[in-house]
Amino acid sequence: MNPVAPDFSAVAGTPLSDVVGALLTFALLTAVAVLVGSATAWAVAASTGSWQTVAKARTGVLVALTGAALTGAALAWGGWLLDLGSRL
Repeated sequence: MNPVAPDFSAVAGTPLSDVVGALLTFALLTAVAVLVGSATAWAVAASTGSWQTVAKARTGVLVALTGAALTGAALAWGGWLLDLGSRL
């Protein structure tokens, strides 16, 4: 079975496919970087007893996970829209 990926054949020959791919890659890399940083801050703050920082780091982890999920949803939605546009 093929991995989930958009079908850019509807916009072949345009720079749109490169832009969309670059933006999705950038968003996922940013989400992973924020996730690693927030998880590290969460662990360090929990070990030192700084509960205010733990709460902020936990929020950062949740925001990073939400961002990664929304980026994946954008990939699926974009693929669906491109498929719909190629059928019309």
